[in-house]
This record gives sequence, C-alpha cells and structure tokens, in this order.
Amino acid sequence: MLVFVLVPGVAAGAQHHADRALHRGARGHRVRVLQDLLSRAGLPRPVVGVVDRRMRRKRFGYRVLRPGMSGADVRVLQHQLTRAGIRTPVGGFFGRRTRRNVRRFQRVYGLQVDGVMGARDVRTLRRVGAPGAELGPPGAARLRGDGTAVAPIDAPVPVRAVIAAGNRIATTPYVWGGGHGGWSAGGYDCSGSVSYALHGGGLLAWPLTSGALTSWGFAGRGRWITVYANGTHTFMVVAGLRYDTSGARPSRWQPGMRPSAGFAIRHPAGL
Repeated sequence: MLVFVLVPGVAAGAQHHADRALHRGARGHRVRVLQDLLSRAGLPRPVVGVVDRRMRRKRFGYRVLRPGMSGADVRVLQHQLTRAGIRTPVGGFFGRRTRRNVRRFQRVYGLQVDGVMGARDVRTLRRVGAPGAELGPPGAARLRGDGTAVAPIDAPVPVRAVIAAGNRIATTPYVWGGGHGGWSAGGYDCSGSVSYALHGGGLLAWPLTSGALTSWGFAGRGRWITVYANGTHTFMVVAGLRYDTSGARPSRWQPGMRPSAGFAIRHPAGL
C-alpha cells in the first residue's frame, strides 16, 4: 500500500481523486494529479503520470532515519512527533532539534535512546502520533485541555475502553439517578458515571448504585482501576486519573486524589 502525505493547503485538492487506490505502476490522470499535489507540497516531482519506486520511497518507515538525512519521510516524522505531544518544526531535515526530540520520544516510550528512528521506533510513533491516536506515554493517563483523558500506551485493552467510555460522558451534566435507567441518558450521577465507564470496558453488565459498588469486584487497590464507594458517593481512579462527579469543572476526569477515608476500595480482577 502507498501512503502519501499532503499538507493541509493542498489536501483538499485530492478529495475528488481518491475514489481508488494508486499502486506502483499505476498510470493516468489521477497519478498526474497526485504528482502535482506532491510537488505543490514541496516534494519536487516530474508530472509524468506513473507511480514508480521513487514515489514509494517517500513513505515513512521505508528506511532508518538518522541525523543529517532529509526528505518527505523526515517531514512525516516531524509531523507525528508533534502529534505525539513533542512539538517539532517541520522542515524535512533531520537536524539537532529533531534528534533531541526523537531521543525524548524514545525515552518517554521506553525505547532505546539513540536518536535514530528504527523500525520499532516507527511502529510506536505510528501508534501514538497518527491523527486521532488515543495513546500516550506509558504508566499513567494524561489529561487533555478539553477535559478528556488519553490512555497510556501500555494500558490493557479494557482500561483503554474504560477511558474511552469515560470520555464520552466526561462533561455531561450531573443528574441524580442518571444512568440507572439505561446507558444512554442526558446526565449521570456519581455511580451512574462510574458504571457507564466500567461497562464500556466490559467490566459491568448493568448499572450499580454506590452501595452496590462497595462489594463489587475484589477488595483493595487495582493496578489500573480502583473504585472507591460508600453508601452515598462513588468515584474511581483509572491509570492515575480520578473520575469523579464531585469537583468536576466540567470534566469528571481530574488529576488530584481526594480523601478516601470511609470508602470501600475495590478493583476488577486482573486490573
């Protein structure tokens, strides 16, 4: 499969020519349009209407990237580092700042810190730096500016799903009893919110009240998910972030812990 990167200013021009994939050896008007768009994006290319090996080599990951190199794949590297939260100027040259940011990326994600983008580094960056990526650095979730949470790259799939579900209702209103008459509601109370997120991870079949959650799962804190419940209130901590209707402004995701005296402490099996 061929992957082409178009800068925003020219990407719109490709929308009318994306009704079929273009492979090596393809010919015709659509290939000419593609080559013209690549040229306008700063990738000089004769407009001859044939997809060849030189165009395939603009694909990110076809070679190991080292300081001193340049090209379209270096531009993709710089774009994806920025998307992964490590702001990097996009110029197409692998200079000192790019090397420094690659080393930072490798250190954050537990890779070999050598400033060189090898196959493992590229695979990891594709997971966390692609548009719409929902994974962050390992160990703990991070809070976005919009109040949603980003799961860490090493989180098990159920934990990622709990975070994704929690994001869906993170800023919905507090409604007493909300979420207990059905998963879809105009607002959710404390236990309804926790139940909704746990259900998203496949950990609950139906909503539970705060009282019922005091005996849910297993006693003690979990590695990834810990539920705190008593007869009147429930909140949980998922990958280091608190999910709580109390203190939500407006998001239920909050970075700080609250006192837990008087709460039963529970966790799901294996998490």
